[in-house]
Amino acid sequence: MKSVKYSASLPEPFASTTALQQAYAEGLTRLLAGDVGLGGYILALANTAQDATLWQLLERRLEERHYHLAALVTTRLRQGRPIGVPDDDLMVFLKLVAIGFGDGLRVHTRRVGPWEVSFNPLRALRPPRASRVRVEGLSRPFDPDGFHFNRPALEREVLWSGTLLGRPARLLYNKFPFVELHGLLVPEPEQSWPQWLTEQWHDWAWALAAAAGEALPGFGLAYNSLGAHASVNHLHFQTFVRTDPLPLALPHWRHNRGETAYPTACLTFGDPGQAWQAIASLHTQGTPYNLIYTAGRLYLLPRRPQGSHPQAEWASGHAWYEMAGGVVLFNRADYEGLDAEAIAVELQRVGQV
Repeated sequence: MKSVKYSASLPEPFASTTALQQAYAEGLTRLLAGDVGLGGYILALANTAQDATLWQLLERRLEERHYHLAALVTTRLRQGRPIGVPDDDLMVFLKLVAIGFGDGLRVHTRRVGPWEVSFNPLRALRPPRASRVRVEGLSRPFDPDGFHFNRPALEREVLWSGTLLGRPARLLYNKFPFVELHGLLVPEPEQSWPQWLTEQWHDWAWALAAAAGEALPGFGLAYNSLGAHASVNHLHFQTFVRTDPLPLALPHWRHNRGETAYPTACLTFGDPGQAWQAIASLHTQGTPYNLIYTAGRLYLLPRRPQGSHPQAEWASGHAWYEMAGGVVLFNRADYEGLDAEAIAVELQRVGQV
């Protein structure tokens, strides 16, 4: 059994769930109090819509900012003046103006059998980047001209930066979140590592999940390989804190020593060395995969490459959350009508490696 040695001392905001929640709220409040542009407003709105407590706290400020920015953009468009923002942000904001501000933007979640289904209107507006493109192979060189987390425009999206388990790291808000306290954790960001997991970073993630899992119950790290709906080729993990377990963590599944077979292949490990051997084997085979690190346990989900097979009309892609039994929907009729069998069939299709 391999021993992963890292100091367990964690900085704020990883010290407790309360500290992380407070950091999220304070960061969004500061963002809205400043001269926030379209991108900052979209981030603040999407993160607030994910959390009922944040919505109650920030709804009025968001509404005021919404109408202020709408008037500004409309005036400049009518005058033929440049907006001065990225096209992605402008397109998302114009769609928000068409939808209108209100409770209709908030995220709704329900259980369908063992699965978790969410109606997320804001994530439907997210630019696709590379997540929907067919990807051949699991590695590509880092592209300084492509989208990455060192771009100056993303500085406002940084929630925290510092040293984490002996490594420089940066935690950013997820601009279009789909789970609670959803962040993007970038280790050694200035090194511009591509989205390729090495044993070093696997060990670091394992140790972080173990340490943070004690301070923040329900904390986890997720990783999408290239070809498994990683949307950015810059090494990063997605962070989350769950109030309820993910569907794949429910005890009745066979990989959790229950009696029911999970619809797609799911391997679990309690030892980082054994887990790495399995990951390295997938690298050798060129098989894409998703990972979910929790305290002392890793879920490994090998799967078919994105874009290699047709998917259900309601499906928006299959990254770590979808492979873990979550479904993000952009259509209210799908949200209200999707059944458990359809979700299981779709998972089975994706996992046919």
